[in-house]
This record gives sequence, structure tokens and C-alpha cells, in this order.
Amino acid sequence: MIENTYKWYPVYTRSRAEKKAYDELFRKGITTYLPLKKTVKQWSDRKKIVEEALIRSYLFVYISSREYAEVLMTNGIARFIYFSGQIASIPEQQINDLKLLLATDADLELIEYDIKAGEKVLVTAGPFQGMVAELVSIRNKQRIILRLNNMGYAININTSMAFITPF
Repeated sequence: MIENTYKWYPVYTRSRAEKKAYDELFRKGITTYLPLKKTVKQWSDRKKIVEEALIRSYLFVYISSREYAEVLMTNGIARFIYFSGQIASIPEQQINDLKLLLATDADLELIEYDIKAGEKVLVTAGPFQGMVAELVSIRNKQRIILRLNNMGYAININTSMAFITPF
């Protein structure tokens, strides 16, 4: 069944082809989001700040099911991500939360999650205000985990415990 409903879908790219696939999708007029982080790379003679994909080999497309084939026929795109036998979609709020996280200068750490569900919390102040996340303890530090549903990833951020309340 072909729907005309637009949703965010994660797509898997060929290795190190995220930016090329993003550019190609942009040229096709497909709304695409590639979360990038700044990283310092060290060479033998210099250091340089470069932007690289936050989640390697992933980017997000905002399409209807009519555009599945067009996305798959794009250079650099390998496949859609499936969850429980269906093409996974990402809630728009999670895409907005991801954009908010990357707009700050927060120290982000991407972790693949094999994390036991903790207490859900609401961030009440600071740059992540309004975000619902899960609280876990890592190396005796309190951190907040924002799960990216249907993808098997979570983002680990630092924020003050004074800024959270049970949800």
C-alpha cells in the first residue's frame, strides 16, 4: 500500500559515504538530515577540526512510501533500516531532539545500547530543557541517555542532576 504520509526514516549508507549520499539526496530534492559532530583529527604534522557523521553510515530522510525506490537508487545508499520486519521510522520529536543536542556545545558520546531501561526523566532546565530521557549511572557519574528508538543507539550527555525530575 502506497501512502502519502511523510515520516523520518533512517537509511544505511555505504562506509564513509554519508556526506556524498546526503548531497545526492539534496540534489534530488529529498529532505535529508545528516547529524554531524566536530572532531579533532591528528596527523603527524598537524591537527585539524573536521565534521564527521555522529552515527556512522546513517542518515535520515523525510519521505513518503512513494519515494522509497528513489532513495534506494541514490549513490551511497545501501538500504533502509528495518525493525520487526518493517521499515523503521523515527518520530519527528526525536529528530528535533537530536538537532537540539547537536546545536549545543555539549560533550556528546554515542553508545550502542545494551542498556537496561532506567528511570525516565524530564529535563527541566538548561540546553536540553523539555527532553525526556532515561537516567543511568556510568562509571559513578550520573548521565542522561536519550534513546533513538528503532535504531539500537543512544546518546550519552552530561547535564546537572538539578535539571531533571522524574517523568
